[in-house]
Parts: sequence; C-alpha cells; structure tokens
Amino acid sequence: MNTSEGETMQHPLSALTSDEIRATRKILDEAGLTGEHTRFSYVMLREPHKKDVLAWDGTSALPREVSVLLTQLDPLSLSTAVVELGSGEVVSRTELDPAAVGFGPCLDEDYDLVEEIVRTDQRWLDALAKRGITDAGKVRAVPLSAGVFGYDDEVGARVYRVLSFYQEKPGELPWAHPVGGVIAHVDVGNRKVLRVVETHVEHVPRESGDYLDDAVRGPERTDLKPIEITQPEGVSFTFEDGVLSWQNWRIRLGFNGREGLTLHQISYGDRPIVYRASVAEMVVNYGDPGPTHGWQNYFDLGEYQFGRLANSLELGCDCLGEITYADAVVVDDHCEPKTIRNAVCIHEEDIGVLWKHNDYFTGTSETRRQRRLVVSFFGTIGNYDYGFYWYFTLDGTIELEVKATGIPFPSGYDGEDPYFAELAPGLGAPVHQHLFSVRLDLTVDGVRNHVDELEVAPVPMGEGNPWGNAIGRKRTRLHTEADAQRVAANHLGRVWAVSSTDRTNRLGRPTSYVLHPQGQPTLLADEASSIAHRATFARKHLWVTRYDRDELWPSGYTVNQNPGGDGLPAYVAGNRPVDGEDIVLWHTLGLTHYVRPEDWPIMPVDHAGFKLKPDGFFDRNPTLDVPDLSKRHTGCECDG
Repeated sequence: MNTSEGETMQHPLSALTSDEIRATRKILDEAGLTGEHTRFSYVMLREPHKKDVLAWDGTSALPREVSVLLTQLDPLSLSTAVVELGSGEVVSRTELDPAAVGFGPCLDEDYDLVEEIVRTDQRWLDALAKRGITDAGKVRAVPLSAGVFGYDDEVGARVYRVLSFYQEKPGELPWAHPVGGVIAHVDVGNRKVLRVVETHVEHVPRESGDYLDDAVRGPERTDLKPIEITQPEGVSFTFEDGVLSWQNWRIRLGFNGREGLTLHQISYGDRPIVYRASVAEMVVNYGDPGPTHGWQNYFDLGEYQFGRLANSLELGCDCLGEITYADAVVVDDHCEPKTIRNAVCIHEEDIGVLWKHNDYFTGTSETRRQRRLVVSFFGTIGNYDYGFYWYFTLDGTIELEVKATGIPFPSGYDGEDPYFAELAPGLGAPVHQHLFSVRLDLTVDGVRNHVDELEVAPVPMGEGNPWGNAIGRKRTRLHTEADAQRVAANHLGRVWAVSSTDRTNRLGRPTSYVLHPQGQPTLLADEASSIAHRATFARKHLWVTRYDRDELWPSGYTVNQNPGGDGLPAYVAGNRPVDGEDIVLWHTLGLTHYVRPEDWPIMPVDHAGFKLKPDGFFDRNPTLDVPDLSKRHTGCECDG
C-alpha cells in the first residue's frame, strides 16, 4: 500500500488503536479460533523487525501484526496467534502445553469467582470461625498467583492461593485486618478448593489502618504553604502523533497492556541511542519461609498485565506544573479496547544547577540551570502502587526512577517470626524484594555495538607509581552472552559502557553511553529455589543478548505457573556473540524492603533506578549553548 498525496502513513511502531483491536477480534472470530469460553491476553503489536523499521521510507506500509494469547476455559487449552491486519489473516498459530509453560495472566473474572468458591468450602469457613469470624460476607478473599511448588494436582490447572482480609463495614480499608494463618489453594477451572492450609496464627488484628481516618492520622497540618509551578510562555516540548521532541531529544511513545509505557527510537540531535526501552518484568518475592508467605512471588507484568492497571493521573496530585497527558488504549479479557484517560504524564522541570563557574582571572560568573523532561505513568497492583519515571536531561543523560508506595503486604504476627517486622499490635509484614527487569535495546550511533565492563583498578606503589597515588581503570570486553551475565560491584565503581563499533569521536575513541547501576541486592532466594528458576533474570544485574524480534520477556512469554527456564536462560542458551553485534541490555534493579513502622499504614515512596550517561558520545559539553534565562523572570544577575 502506498500513501496518497496529503495522507499520513501510520508509523510501524504506532500503538494499536481501538479499531485495530476490534479488527483483530473479528479476524480471529472468522478464523474459527474463538468462542464464548475464549479469553484474550497480551494483545500487543508484534513490532516489525528492527532492520525493517530502520529502513522504512515512510511511504510503504510494513506488515501490521498483532500477537494474542488465547485461553480456552472449557475445555482448558492455551495457544498463541498472530494476526496480520492488512491481509486480514491469521499468519501463525501455536498450541502451548500449560503443564510445561504455565498459563497467561490472571483473568478479571477470576477475582469474583475465587471468592464464590471459597465461601462454599466448609474447611475455609471453619478456619474463619476458629478466628472469630462467622460472617464470611465480611471477608475479602484475595486471589494471588500461585507459583510452582510441587503440588501434583496443580500441574496443568489454573490455580490461585488465597489470603483473606476482614472488612467490618463497606468503605473500611481491610488491609489492616488480615485473617491470620488461613491459606486456600483454589482450582478455578474445576471450581474447587484443593486444600486449606492453617498455621498457628489464629487472630485478626483489630487496630484500624485507615490512613484517611482522623483518629489514625491526627489533625492535618496547617502550616504547609502551596507551591505553584508556572511556565508563562508555555512548555518547551512538542508532542505530535506519538512523537515527543524536546531540546535535541526525540522519543516515540508507546503503551500496551503488559508493559505499560514503552519508549522507541530515542535519539539526540538525530543520533540514535536507544531503539526500544521498557520495564519488561517485575517480581516481588517474599522472604518469609512459612506457609502463609513462602509461596508469594508475583510477576506483576507477566501474571497481572501491569499496563492494564495504569492509573488515570490527576493534575495537582500525580503531576504538578504545565502538564501534557496522553491516553492509553489497552485490551480486556474479551478483546475489547479500553481507554485509560491521562495514563501518561509529560512535563519538564527545573532540577538545579547544570553548570557553574566563578573565574578569578576574568572576573566572570556564569551559571546555567539544569532541566529535564519527565515521561511517567503509575499503576496499582493490589496493595502496592508503582510509578515509572523516565527522565531526559539537557546534557544527554537518560534516567529511570521507579517509585514504590502503597501498603506493605500485612499479616497476623505473633512476635516470633524472625523474617517479619512488627507494624502494629498483632500485625506484621515480611521482608521482601521488588526487582525490575528493564529491557534496553541500544543503538548507540547505530546497531553495531559492544559492551565493556569498567571498574577502578588500584595501582601498587612502585616503579611508575612512587607515591602510591595512581588510580587505574580496568576495561573488560564482554564477548559472548555467557560472558555478559554480570553483577554490580559498587566498591569497584563497576559500570558498563555500550559503544559504537563503527563511529568514533574527535579523539578517535568509540562513541559511548555508560550504564550506571545503583547496585542494590539481586534476588536473595537460594539458587535451587522455585523463584530462582522462574526469575533467573533477577540473579544478575546485567545480561546482554543478541537482538531477536520476539525475545522480549525476561521470564518468558507465559509466566503464570511457569516452572522456570524460559526467558533469558533460554535466550542465552546458544551463547551468541555480542561483540560488535546488534545487542540488547537487560538491567535488574530494585529494592530489598525490610518494612519499617514508618511504612504503615501507607508507605512513603521508596526509589530505585539507573542512569545512562554519555561518555565520549559528544566531543565536548553539549550544553554550552544553553542560554541564561535568569534575567528574564527573576532579575538574577548570574554573570556577575
């Protein structure tokens, strides 16, 4: 298909529209692949191969493919399909074995269904009665992804593990009242409780955790004055047809129900840096080995579809200043599009001094202010809320900040468990980790890149270092996918440089961007544990793989009840070369949360992230041309 005069060709990476989602459903219906028991998950654009997108001339359409995971509930089966919208055909279909690969994410209807099932099980009702609860209608049964823990009756069945919270009256926050020591294992396909596991904890904490209640929070402060952010001449960026342009930066935004926000073809001054960036998975693994929490390890993207849980953001609450919002279209379990209003927030903010110098010889005093472009979204998964903030600064730095808040998962606490923190009388929360895998498909000045590990290298006193003050640096090339499975080492200042294999700067060195990790702990579970097999990505801070169009998921495509080994372990099994190739970086970052009393009843934001900083990408400071705007509005005389 060619573009007629005056018509704009759809970009091959443009997010799926509502019409395209409905067309996908129609094609699958007409192919006889759907019925009343069909549920649809991971309905996503199957992005064209990178080489085809980079060679795209803007006039001829590339195949527009949509990938879908299909679950047939009765009889239970699993398959994938790829639809090509242009031809209206199903171009591929693959049957999957749930016993080998697990299932798709939790379905919306399962939440009500699980509550129905447990309320008819006498073992569960008896366990509640033992804890003083006779009205099961006041109990909120919370179905949670089950993981894989060697139960034969769960293999090939869709299973949840259920913890419960008491809600005395509608509108009361139930999280403060966990029904201690009761865990139901539920087979939703066969609509039965497989087992009820009880522990010695037999109380329901009664103290309110309602942080909106005056009796809990106390009187509100009266001496906090408003802060208002204004840009009287408007914002410095443009956002048109999904493309964000700001101060030499150009970024295409995408959004899907699994990952949420995706960033594409990030460039600075027409020089490519990142082809695609996203948070590709996140796992929350709990460190208490008892039966109540030992199985808790949630994959919030693969098991819950994080993008579908994005918040509609509100001016003055979630975002402050001159804000541009973008809606997002996601897909429900019946392949119906759903628009999330204001899902993505875009704004710019002042973040302090960019550069400054008072020169004694010339008598000059110069200061320039740093500014960054912020692209963010927030999502809520049960008790936790996560914000993902991508930052782009004037000096060419890219940064991701993850903000974790919400309510730490509470449980009845008897004062004896060493893996718990006490939060309130009879109430505790186990230690746990929030670990994120960020997929960074880098194209630093082109698709041929290589990675060097850099770290400090102390130099012994002796010949060439007579005073013992020399500081060296060690550079190690990562040649293969096996070489490129690395952990951070903050005491060595370990970072990873991604460099162009084809382009050099004016000093003759490869143009580079350097990944600076925060270097917090990776997955702390034993390497023989179930979660270590299922979240192998989280055991390393860095993986480097060869680009493959369909290698997108660090724990595999179907994560729910997957026994492990999929995703990155499978991707790197061939140990492909990565030196001077088209490569993808996978970076693990996160938090190890020893819960504090100050985190209850709602947790102040905690932070995790990384930076990508230019190192020889530019020939000199790229912000010499930033003007001094101080005199225009403040009257400040920054030049002395």
